[in-house]
Amino acid sequence: MTNALFQVDQLRVAYPQPGARAIAWAVDDVSFSLNPGERLGLVGESGCGKSTLGRAVMRLLPDDTRITGRVTFAGQAVFDLSPAALRRFRGEAVALIFQDPMTRLDPLMTIGEHCLETLRSHQPKLSQRQAKEQAIATLAAVNIPENRWSQYPHEFSGGMRQRVAIALALLLNPKLIVADEPTTSLDVTVAAQILRELARLCTERQMALLVISHDLAMIGEYCDRIAVMYGGKIVETGATRNVLQTPQHEYTRSLLQAALHLQAVGVERGEEGGERREERGVYTNENVHPTPHTPHPTPDSLQLTPLLHLDNLKQHYTLEQSFIARLFSQTDQTIKAVDGINLDLYPGETLGLVGESGCGKSTLSRTILQLIRPTSGKVEFLGQNLVGLPRHAMQQRRRQMQMVFQDPHACLNPMMTIGESIADPLRVHQLAAPQAAKKQVMEMLERVGLSPAEAFYNRYPAQLSGGQQQRVAIARALITHPQLVICDEPVSMLDATVQTQVLTLMRDLKHEFNLTYLFITHDLWVARFFCDRIAVMNAGKIVELGSTQAVFTRPQHPYTQTLLQAAPLLARQ
Repeated sequence: MTNALFQVDQLRVAYPQPGARAIAWAVDDVSFSLNPGERLGLVGESGCGKSTLGRAVMRLLPDDTRITGRVTFAGQAVFDLSPAALRRFRGEAVALIFQDPMTRLDPLMTIGEHCLETLRSHQPKLSQRQAKEQAIATLAAVNIPENRWSQYPHEFSGGMRQRVAIALALLLNPKLIVADEPTTSLDVTVAAQILRELARLCTERQMALLVISHDLAMIGEYCDRIAVMYGGKIVETGATRNVLQTPQHEYTRSLLQAALHLQAVGVERGEEGGERREERGVYTNENVHPTPHTPHPTPDSLQLTPLLHLDNLKQHYTLEQSFIARLFSQTDQTIKAVDGINLDLYPGETLGLVGESGCGKSTLSRTILQLIRPTSGKVEFLGQNLVGLPRHAMQQRRRQMQMVFQDPHACLNPMMTIGESIADPLRVHQLAAPQAAKKQVMEMLERVGLSPAEAFYNRYPAQLSGGQQQRVAIARALITHPQLVICDEPVSMLDATVQTQVLTLMRDLKHEFNLTYLFITHDLWVARFFCDRIAVMNAGKIVELGSTQAVFTRPQHPYTQTLLQAAPLLARQ
């Protein structure tokens, strides 16, 4: 192990807790090593210490954090580096990809300025032209086209911002990349491309990769070794195939079982009529619905009137350019985020909207809610066209149309208690007096599994886990008793165990409250688990629409086939 590129020995990390009698170690006696060209996946549930470990080895934790143990890179002690050496260490030797790309991106700088600043800071001898060429080539590697060079982070989707963050990490050709949930916001095709690129770089440049993730399938496909973390400790480690085939620790087995249940993989193994994809270890049986729940009857069989009807809906943006640039431009600078969508959503069903990051999914959801006005087309909800409605009338409609966002922490006011956050829609829409609102909030907290409600009512979002925060976001969306709930990547930031819990909760609430879901996700297996129908979106258009079973077993469009082929799968062989 003396030849290891990166080595962690007996690392312990504790955050300051004034008045605490005993030290609560967030990372507790962790040791592991990484050799050049090796890929190690660190998995575990939210709150187990994965991200703390990643930040500790980069010396990114607050100064009052208690850290013991030793971390070495190429034989040099990281904790002994001077400020100047530490600056070179971060970026040139080791790069960190954060889970939330906005922690890396300055909202006042264009994407091009981010790239040039990084290169100038570490490679000042590069000319402006050389730096730009290198930056554009790196952005192209993560599917960011050159015409987005002058745009700002807020003009990118969440997935595209993550691609930019990954490109910034790759710019300086580091020897080790620490990637903290690098593909959480990415669709399967782009995630697969980037992970293949990282794997190639690991082999060609002898670059090591530490991937911190809750996605067991992704880890299983792209990492050589797995380390399973629980309660601040590494409870199991070994070769990827060995850990996934014969897990030894009870926690590893529970993680694997949750992921397999979510993907519904392996249950058809050996069944007559099942078709095996040999290279992926996946079986499909067209006589068995691919989701583990009973699907909602198809709209055609019920002959229902659509709850939501979209008619030739368009949302186009024009890239800002100077007069001279517009004069000499030979290309169309219009981004067709939503381009002629025709779609019906029927009462009581769950329609999954899947597609790559930047394809227009989130823009479509915001256009439906009239948070942004469409370029053209109709959005009919309960038979009424929402386009052009006065503000007061639209506010009344929004009582019946609510949204659950991808990042609950970002949509919950950190200065408001949980009770205040959930009650806020009741106050905005003047639906209940303070005492009645509190009673409704307490009942809703119990219903979403935050029990006893008294223990959560006066707490703040920062005091809850990611899964608990998402339950609060769901409670807040349901407090006005809407008919339609638009869910924008509601479980993408959660580990498999919590994902299953939240999805099961959402399914139960759907039946209890007679909800209709528009479920936006880039995770195909979550869509298969949860949705009745699937709409596949690409470049602003719906390219395929059908029942979940039909889309997953008999995909018609080449893009759908590409998505399914790219999706990582867990399988015990």
